[in-house]
Amino acid sequence: MRLTVLGCCCSNPATAGFSFPKSPTNPNPSNRFPARSTSVATAGTEASDEPSSVALPLIRRRLILLRHAESTFVGSRVKDHERPLSKPGRRDAMSVAHKLEQMGWIPEVILSSDATRTKETLQILQETAIGFSEAEVYFIPSFYSVAAMDGQTAEHLQSAICEYSRDESLTVMCMGHNRGWEEAATMFSGASVELKTCNAALLEAAGKSWEEAFSTAGLGGWKLHGIVKPDSL
Repeated sequence: MRLTVLGCCCSNPATAGFSFPKSPTNPNPSNRFPARSTSVATAGTEASDEPSSVALPLIRRRLILLRHAESTFVGSRVKDHERPLSKPGRRDAMSVAHKLEQMGWIPEVILSSDATRTKETLQILQETAIGFSEAEVYFIPSFYSVAAMDGQTAEHLQSAICEYSRDESLTVMCMGHNRGWEEAATMFSGASVELKTCNAALLEAAGKSWEEAFSTAGLGGWKLHGIVKPDSL
């Protein structure tokens, strides 16, 4: 696991497994791109070196927006940023980790708020499902503050994902807070999304890169596969 603590990532601080669809022009799912076609000369014809005009299949990219698990309220002795998880919150994190693993939604890159409750949620995910411990992890302090700013979270997440996720990484998870996280899920999908504690919105778009996926889908163009909830809900 690669773990990195970052300052600000951008200028504006503000139950079924998943499989890639087979391209109708490329029946072999192990090949992402169709092979160049070669024309064969026959009587009365000439060989052609022109490339095939068959369009390349789109690459599916998956985005998980996960709100932290339930935290405790310990009064004025502890700052909001430092609030730890409650016992029910810890159980919920384990439940969601199992569900995401069973569905095949395991991220290759995790971008997380640096608040204690998000860090503890991530730790439980990693201890429960090994796939989470193999992801690259970046803690981004601005995820904590931007979630409280109306209308800014979606753009901020897009900038962070494009900056820190390689195009080879097809599943990214962002961990943070409301109201920003459910606002971003709503803006990306165009659906009304409610994210209670430890709820995860599963979104999908297509593009050769993350930038292209965001550009092509735009706001409202991401497919919402559903909301993963812990057993307690």
